[in-house]
Amino acid sequence: MSLEPVEILAFGAHPDDIEIGLGGTVAKHIAAGHRVGLCDLTRGEMGTNGTPEERLTEAEDARACVGAAWRENLALPDRALGGPDHARLVVDVIRRARPRVIALPYWEDRHPDHTSASRLVSDAAFSAALRRYEPGAGEAWRVDWLCYYFINTTGPASFVVDVSVHYETKRRALACYRSQFAPQDADAVATRLTFPTFMRLIESRDTHFGALAGVSFAEGILVKDLIVRDGLLRR
Repeated sequence: MSLEPVEILAFGAHPDDIEIGLGGTVAKHIAAGHRVGLCDLTRGEMGTNGTPEERLTEAEDARACVGAAWRENLALPDRALGGPDHARLVVDVIRRARPRVIALPYWEDRHPDHTSASRLVSDAAFSAALRRYEPGAGEAWRVDWLCYYFINTTGPASFVVDVSVHYETKRRALACYRSQFAPQDADAVATRLTFPTFMRLIESRDTHFGALAGVSFAEGILVKDLIVRDGLLRR
């Protein structure tokens, strides 16, 4: 697949991770005219419900819902992320997409794949900037910064993004993942994701961040860099 350059490149371990933690922010940037690319590392084939094929279809529906320029799935093995071979594939995506910003899962999460994805993408972003790394893997590319988003957990955010206007788009994008949140198959199994409390968990976090910032809904972002401001004046 040919990946056209984007300003923002969001990574998730599984289809639906990006929408859970960053769906409103993605929709907001796209509505403002920014080009955004999405990359799922696995097809989520180890998930209790849904087939890999269903999850790919749902991910494409969610992409169309938010209006992202493209969505790539690296089909890396679910529950076995990591290592130099996987890193090379992520580096290739970064160098082809040439983003200014990479969004990726927060490095602390109850799901081991989310922490593995955070480490894998962080390492790949560093390697992508090294001109002597894998000479055949494309021209070196250095992103401006890495922005970490929350999936299952929350924590102190470096800043929040007001997504109030775009929250219905986030809800519609999440609703695309029927196999995960509302499976209809006769052999479907109840999981943490199928209970209404999971959606309430997502919305309560976004409401909490919003309340702290004085808006209806906000998504929290954590960065490791110091944020430089011109001075003490707020605006």
